Amino acid sequence: MSTGTTSCCAPGRDAGGAEAPAAAPADRDLSWADTAAEVRTRAERAVPIAAGAFRMGSEDPDRNPGDGEGPVRTVEVPAFRIDAACVTNAEFAAFVQETGYVTEAEDFGWSFVFGALLDPALRRASRKPPGTPWWRAVEGARWDRPEGPGSTASERADHPVVHVSLRDAEAFAAWCGMRLPREAEWEKAARGGLDQARFAWGDELTPGGEHRCNIWQGGFPVRNTLEDGHLGTAPVRSFPPNGYGLHEVAGNVWEWCSDAWTTGRAESLTGDVRVMRGGSYLCHDSYCNRYRVAARSATAAEDASGNKGFRLAVDG
Repeated sequence: MSTGTTSCCAPGRDAGGAEAPAAAPADRDLSWADTAAEVRTRAERAVPIAAGAFRMGSEDPDRNPGDGEGPVRTVEVPAFRIDAACVTNAEFAAFVQETGYVTEAEDFGWSFVFGALLDPALRRASRKPPGTPWWRAVEGARWDRPEGPGSTASERADHPVVHVSLRDAEAFAAWCGMRLPREAEWEKAARGGLDQARFAWGDELTPGGEHRCNIWQGGFPVRNTLEDGHLGTAPVRSFPPNGYGLHEVAGNVWEWCSDAWTTGRAESLTGDVRVMRGGSYLCHDSYCNRYRVAARSATAAEDASGNKGFRLAVDG
């Protein structure tokens, strides 16, 4: 389905042009996968979040009014548990190895990759979507080959899995008896017990000069000074956890939520459009300041890119 959706950091799949033939799953090397039995018990290790109310949303001066962040409202959330970190490549590999699952990016035959991560020849050869010239539609890019042919996720086993659509995330969740978090659950957990703080750790982006998240530094999109140590994704648990023990709820990768996108006003987006939270390694305050804890964005359910991942939740 074509939605015309363009998130703040990645174009919609309909901007990628013609589809390429899907890569054959037989060429996978999953010898580096985690143990499936351990991954399937991840709910037992999820962080418990007590039932109760919190103040959701933001009225920050630099909020994105079209995103429906505000008004600030009190929301009651039942008790639930949530992953301390995003699902990793090694964990997703265990799922694929056991089930033979084929992702939507594999079905389509291509996915979006941030151009600076590609070798120059592949960057020049790959389609450039209109409006977001820092992305490339790379044939053969998928979760286990994040930058397309010649790349491998095995070298980033502890990084968050990317190039996963909503369907892919839901399939993994069902396999291990969990689900995607609801948006209110995600925000309550990401706040870590802080009331209306700007970020998951407080109101300063770099308290004491310390980087607390993987986002862009320098002039986006042409120069990244790498002050936080990362150009693309960082391993999960690279940065200190918030007050509830959750890592990387700001930056690194966008995280799928189960909610359909709405801003509380007339919507211009069509199709199955879902909420994403947390921002990614491409966020920069000159273009996308959505690493703030109340920030939100939208993407079509079938969209996948090199900066979208997920963490899971479970009732109780």
